[in-house]
Amino acid sequence: MTAATGSAASDSPAASGSTAAASSATPSADTLPAHVRVAIIGAGFGGVGAGIRLRQAGLTDFIILERAGAVGGTWRENTYPGCTCDVPSHLYSFSFAPNPDWSHSFSRQPEIWAYLDAVTDRHGLRPYIRFGTELTEARWDRVSSRWRLRTSRGDLTADVVIAAAGPLSTPSLPDIPGLDTFPGEVFHSAQWDHQADLAGKRVAVVGTGASAIQIVPAIQPVAGRLTLFQRTPAWVMPRSDRRISDAEKWLYRQIPLTERMVRLGLHAGRELLAIGFVKRPGLLQRAQRIALRHLARSVPDPDLRARLTPGYVLGCKRVLLSNDYYPALTRPNTELVAAGLAKVDESTLTAQDGTARDADVIVFATGFHVIDMPVADRITGAGGVTLAQVWGNDMHALRGTTVAGFPNLCLLIGPNTGLGHNSLIHIIEAQLVYTLDYLAALDRLGAAALDTRPDAEQRWCDDVQRRMASTVWATGGCVSWYLNAAGRNPTLWPGSVGRFRRATRRVDLAEYDVIPAATA
Repeated sequence: MTAATGSAASDSPAASGSTAAASSATPSADTLPAHVRVAIIGAGFGGVGAGIRLRQAGLTDFIILERAGAVGGTWRENTYPGCTCDVPSHLYSFSFAPNPDWSHSFSRQPEIWAYLDAVTDRHGLRPYIRFGTELTEARWDRVSSRWRLRTSRGDLTADVVIAAAGPLSTPSLPDIPGLDTFPGEVFHSAQWDHQADLAGKRVAVVGTGASAIQIVPAIQPVAGRLTLFQRTPAWVMPRSDRRISDAEKWLYRQIPLTERMVRLGLHAGRELLAIGFVKRPGLLQRAQRIALRHLARSVPDPDLRARLTPGYVLGCKRVLLSNDYYPALTRPNTELVAAGLAKVDESTLTAQDGTARDADVIVFATGFHVIDMPVADRITGAGGVTLAQVWGNDMHALRGTTVAGFPNLCLLIGPNTGLGHNSLIHIIEAQLVYTLDYLAALDRLGAAALDTRPDAEQRWCDDVQRRMASTVWATGGCVSWYLNAAGRNPTLWPGSVGRFRRATRRVDLAEYDVIPAATA
């Protein structure tokens, strides 16, 4: 699975004043409090990380609202065959919660989910989480300077809301004419139907992104006939995956510094890639040659190889990692249709080039709502309009975290925080440092809220887009899910992790209007 990609500072500013003095009583997991200092939306990497950092800062008056029945976010939801992270294991974990026991250099979905579950218990977060509690509305109350939250289990208020719903939480399904006439099973990769028996069936997979290249080799051996509908070929690099030995795990447990050094080395190597992605896309030509050799070695048929060769610069769309995707496409029971799915007429699927194939099962590996953040429809700011309405089709935020007109709302993995070269966990940790300083600033000032200044937000966004112009995502000659309808990239961060960490180390109060606390 794609790990929406991202050092994580292990030191963060401790909350002070009223934040530090917040109630230390552990809440009951069976009740919904009337009011909390901080409400966190979502219990994936962002929400779990936020809860841990708040406790470490001495703030225990918070709650995590999770619509599902377990932590894990995208790693709980995505259980499709072959689901694996494409970021090295030692980078895809919190700096403050290392895992010396990863089994492979690239972790499988069950192991990542188990890691988040274990971290939740190790840091005592379970009592703060309300499972089966979906946010239906968050509305800023000007009078009380608080957020009023409505949930599927009742209402509460909060001084600050941390939205950690994540960009890979809501599947994106294409509107295919005639799909309702299909008589067989239809499901999205993130909602895998494990009751569906694929053995001997004619299976159609729609999409060729990071999920599809894992699903195809996993189900190809059991499917009677596998048809892959490819709208655009992807650049696929070999994946250097291996089993981590027991001796290595022992070393990481006994001498934690060794694991930190491995993490640092992986991080440094990934940071160098930012130069090619962001400033000098020409440097990616070497990686492109490696990908072409990988394709040539794996696919001897020149016609199939031609249909799998991208016509854009490597990096313009997400670079994929796989050693078994190409070989699966060469098997006798597999066919690549080099066109997107156009329509469905009962069991017959027709591609945009007119190719028609029959199927018993359709699997959509078509990604997620990334450029519109569905939770934005449920958040109403000081102006009485939702975050989705303010954004329209163009997400924007100051330092990827706060938005003008939405006081005391902090977004995790907000606009322009995604990475094409490193682990997203680094970005989450940087934003948590910023969010903790935001809370500490409220306490130092004795303020009710901070509201982003529109001019500060605009300057930040203008600078981000100015730097975006030289990136491979803007110059590489492709159309990707990174871009919105206007062709702007509201998804990725055009720089290194280090640059983002420096930009989010402290809250600059000159970028905010202070809303004073009410006086008696």
